[in-house]
Amino acid sequence: MSTEASVIVVNWNGSRFLTPCLSALRAQTHPSYHVILVDNGSTDDSVALVRRDFPEVTVIQNDANLGFAAANNVGIRASRGEYIATVNNDTRVEPGWLAELTRSMDAHPSVGMCASKQLLTASPGTIDSAGICVDRAGLAWDRLGGEPDDARSDSPQEVFGPCAAAALYRRTMLDQIGLFDESFFAYMEDVDLAWRARLAGWKCLYVPTARVYHTHSATGGEGSPFKLRLLGRNTVWTIVKDYPWPHCLIYSPVILAYQVLAVIYTLILRRELNPLKGRLDALRGLRSLLKKRKAVQARRVISSREMLAQLTPLENPLEVFARYRHLRRATAARS
Repeated sequence: MSTEASVIVVNWNGSRFLTPCLSALRAQTHPSYHVILVDNGSTDDSVALVRRDFPEVTVIQNDANLGFAAANNVGIRASRGEYIATVNNDTRVEPGWLAELTRSMDAHPSVGMCASKQLLTASPGTIDSAGICVDRAGLAWDRLGGEPDDARSDSPQEVFGPCAAAALYRRTMLDQIGLFDESFFAYMEDVDLAWRARLAGWKCLYVPTARVYHTHSATGGEGSPFKLRLLGRNTVWTIVKDYPWPHCLIYSPVILAYQVLAVIYTLILRRELNPLKGRLDALRGLRSLLKKRKAVQARRVISSREMLAQLTPLENPLEVFARYRHLRRATAARS
């Protein structure tokens, strides 16, 4: 008997994406699943389109845009599946996507998260994400992002966490560690969740046969002021909240250096203040964040040394900034 899965799709004024997204979900080969669309106060025809063309989809309407994290939580709380899949509205999953993810999770009881092979919609031969990496400076990025879809991306393996654009989570794990942190609003909420899961002893498996095509940042906009500000804030929040002692202290000079370099980089090359504003926002929220840190670290079952082993070794700063070249190219191609 197949384990039931709930698929959560968060939408905000994304009617142009919903037909291919939901049609692909309708075609899934997994025998036991249901789809919930959580609409974040859209002003376009999203809800009418779904109710007319996809009557099997459960629609939950929020009165306002609650953000990606909170809207997913609304869907998760309304769901019934033992497995929870999160899917961006700008994705198109292959027919066997959900079956491949659930099969992998069924086979590994210690796995609480599964990552898909995400390919760029505009360049299907290019990896968008093969799971999330986090380095010892606390920086997170999409593993193999921008690399060709070749033998290197075909190996199933343990990774730090999944990109929530197309991920599968075990409900038992979420019941233990909590859902997405709603204060993040959007961006990095999947990294924070992966940190909390790893600290609690859960693993993440990359499943290359679970393939999905993704139009990266079609809603928020890659490089938009809104995204840059939230990324700046949420990156700092994730480090403060999740990085365990004593290694957080040991690596603090490097962590600080990279945060300063990121601000200088955008100030000089892009004349963009929002990464700085985001980090200032993070400092203003530190008091409440330290309370969250206490709760997160209290659930930790692995040592700081074991956690450090799951982080990617530090790289040359030039390599760090090069991680995002493919996203800049993809955004330029859509302009």
